[in-house]
Amino acid sequence: NSERLSWTFEEVDAKLEQIMINITHNIDEAAKKYDMAGNYVAGANIAGFLKVAEAMKAQGVV
Repeated sequence: NSERLSWTFEEVDAKLEQIMINITHNIDEAAKKYDMAGNYVAGANIAGFLKVAEAMKAQGVV
């Protein structure tokens, strides 16, 4: 990592688990918002698109 931190296996595992929980939550919420509850492919595509769109707006691209 860029900070040259040394993490134990348990720390890495816990951090990755939390990241995956957040990703799954975002996918699920995006799918529900657009009436596609349970469709993780659509939810992932929607969540990804929204994240890119927000970044583009923040940079003044759109």
